[in-house]
Amino acid sequence: MPIGEFGRPPALPSETSPALTTPMYWMYEMAYASLNPARAMTDATRMLFQNPLNPFSQTEFGKSVTAGCELFERTTRRYGKPEWGLHDTDVNGVRTPIEIRSVWEKPFCRLLYFDRKHPRPLRAPQPRVLIVAPMSGHYATLLRGTVEAFLPTHEVYITDWSDARQVPLAAGRFDLEDYIDYVIEMFHVLGGNVHVLAVCQPAVPVLAAVSVMEAENDPYVPLSMTLMGGPIDTRRNPTAVNNLAAEKGMDWFRNNVITKVPFPHPGIMRDVYPGFLQLSGFISMNRDRHVEAHKKLFENLVKGDGDLVDKHREFYDEYLAVMDLTAEYYLQTVDTVFVKHALPKGEMTHRGKPVDPSKVVNVALMTVEGENDDISGLGQTEATHMLCSSIPDERRVHYVQKGVGHYGVFNGSRFKSEIVPRVSDFMLSAASARHRAAAAE
Repeated sequence: MPIGEFGRPPALPSETSPALTTPMYWMYEMAYASLNPARAMTDATRMLFQNPLNPFSQTEFGKSVTAGCELFERTTRRYGKPEWGLHDTDVNGVRTPIEIRSVWEKPFCRLLYFDRKHPRPLRAPQPRVLIVAPMSGHYATLLRGTVEAFLPTHEVYITDWSDARQVPLAAGRFDLEDYIDYVIEMFHVLGGNVHVLAVCQPAVPVLAAVSVMEAENDPYVPLSMTLMGGPIDTRRNPTAVNNLAAEKGMDWFRNNVITKVPFPHPGIMRDVYPGFLQLSGFISMNRDRHVEAHKKLFENLVKGDGDLVDKHREFYDEYLAVMDLTAEYYLQTVDTVFVKHALPKGEMTHRGKPVDPSKVVNVALMTVEGENDDISGLGQTEATHMLCSSIPDERRVHYVQKGVGHYGVFNGSRFKSEIVPRVSDFMLSAASARHRAAAAE
């Protein structure tokens, strides 16, 4: 099952997406509620045909009924936020338990720390890395594999963005400038001596945050900045996502994809780009493949192929779990990144001040791209090097991973075996260079 949609920028609706007005979300909630009786009946039917005392339970007819019931349940379910499922890791050959806890929190984000409970002290401290997860429709657990790959050799923090429909209107608004403020505040909370790694969409606000901090001589700038598959300059090698945003224009997005959160969610009446619409955009990109995957699920359930069934469940439990984005954040991101190309043109501002990446001097830079990336086209992330013109050549690296698409930039076997070692070495070199410079002063 291809998973190239994961980690993409905020999903753009397909050409066939219906126009949204405020009642649309309310109608969606009513439709979901109206299915509850059918779901209850389906669950009862599945339990009946799974019962070993039922003579039909071991027949092809009985297994087909059970499989059909599961398909109905899974296609009508509302998928909640997935669990991290990271309980331990290997540190220097020792299996070490992990405690996940929040070390900073605001209405729209928590900063999670994967606290490794070492049975004995490490000989030397390991690099601290802040992973900035995409705020683009899926939860931060999307980067479970990314976190898992860094845990054996790094102290890992990650941004855990909130579902906008769960944030009360009284908490205020959240836009791209607030996102940048959040990133800066996290750097301050971590107190320096940290590396930042941005996956896809956060590449723009992270670069903006570092640029703003460098312009103000902020002492808490990170040691290094690694941007992976990010839409820094979407004029380069534009993809279908980039082209759609440019063709439609902001008025179309404002009038067609923004709606209000309905009762009974805590964020009632907040303007959002809803998760269910994002999901329709995700699925429409590869509709035939999703249909085929569910046909295979039915067949494997009937055959009793537990391994393939578990793989399907694991993938779709993550894929179908989506969250709402605040309307102001979504619209400002589309306008700034995909329509106006404000950052590469030198026109982006933050709180009225210019965002100038040429001010970045102290932070080492690494960019990573996938050869077959169809979300952030080849060259879009590399454009960062041209913008950050003041960083010395010896403290900048660009790497293209052969044979991977967007998802492979931050997850999978090649990510673990080829990208992670390079990023880790880059972080160690950046830290050493910074410390040598500080000692020389």
